[in-house]
Amino acid sequence: MTEIEKFITLVDNDLIKPSDAIILLEGDGLNRIDKAVELFKNNYANVIVFSGEINNPGYGSYTAEKVLPVILNKGVPDKNIIHENKSTNTREQAAEVIKLSIKNSWKRIILVASHYHQYRAYLTFLKVLQEQNINLIIYNAPTHELKWFEETGWGKRINLLEYEFKKINEYSELNHIASYQTAIEYQRWKEEQI
Repeated sequence: MTEIEKFITLVDNDLIKPSDAIILLEGDGLNRIDKAVELFKNNYANVIVFSGEINNPGYGSYTAEKVLPVILNKGVPDKNIIHENKSTNTREQAAEVIKLSIKNSWKRIILVASHYHQYRAYLTFLKVLQEQNINLIIYNAPTHELKWFEETGWGKRINLLEYEFKKINEYSELNHIASYQTAIEYQRWKEEQI
């Protein structure tokens, strides 16, 4: 079994534990919201952080103006929502969310992205943790319920998945994301913390 196969298996089957915050990454339209709300309602954390502030509907990026009312309408109280509005890409999301984690003394967070984006998002968050030498537990909660071959307006998710792995390769060359081996070792460390 290759490192990438092990990595994908670990991310897709992460053992989520109660945490300090649910991190809802902007993107894929409104399709990630249900997963974050489900985790909130099942008491995995009492805070949802909506991370991002890109206004690019053609790419599936909706601002808080469109996203937050949907979260509220699904029964999450305003006092339980934080909007991280400084980031405009995944690396900035990682940096800003980790700043929030330090500020709020969070020890565990749950990362919510679409299944096709979860891998790169997770590797990006791990790289920022590495760079800052911070011990923070990140659980993966990809939105598996989404259709792969549906035309979304910003592409079919099966094609977006391929694009994400191309980005992983490109960003690996630039040393902007953690390696698959680092992620596997982190998963082992994370299990030992439980």
